[in-house]
Amino acid sequence: MMKVVLATGNAGKLHELRMMLADSGIEVLPQGALGVREIEENGANFLDNALLKARNAAHQTGLPTIADDSGLEVDALGGAPGVYSARYAGAEASDADNLTKLLKELRQVSADKRTARFRCIMAYVHHVDDPTPVICGGVWEGYILEKPRGSNGFGYDPVFLVPGKNKSSAELTPEEKNRLSHRGQALRKLVQHLATLDS
Repeated sequence: MMKVVLATGNAGKLHELRMMLADSGIEVLPQGALGVREIEENGANFLDNALLKARNAAHQTGLPTIADDSGLEVDALGGAPGVYSARYAGAEASDADNLTKLLKELRQVSADKRTARFRCIMAYVHHVDDPTPVICGGVWEGYILEKPRGSNGFGYDPVFLVPGKNKSSAELTPEEKNRLSHRGQALRKLVQHLATLDS
């Protein structure tokens, strides 16, 4: 069993990643349980932030670490909120605060112009100074609804309409979401890569 730190303080992400890694032969250790102090996510993009978080947790624990940075990109807003997705409505914003701001910004935008995507970059480092981190990504295309639907998931899931499903991400079962989502795509690529390292 391979022990890997998950560098996130987001309970929703932690739950999803643990569920997806359940049968992978990887034992997931949340950074909070190891006393890891979080680092400021001040990178210019998702890759910068994922590497910042991964190296921070690896430095403090001495263990291999997986970190992801992800967010919502809305075309009508020029790609916002992007790297600021978690703090779109302010540094201490809740999911509800961020949703309210997003829907307010889009109130004059017609349904066909509300194209958006979730983007995830996931980084794995063997140790803090790993010169060749494993980087994997995933993109999930969709649309932004006019009002929230569903109670599963977290973040922007209630307003993200999944093409071909006529459901928001928050109306999908966890299994459906993990099969389709940006984070699911990135994690499957990462697990496949780690399996080749062990073989």
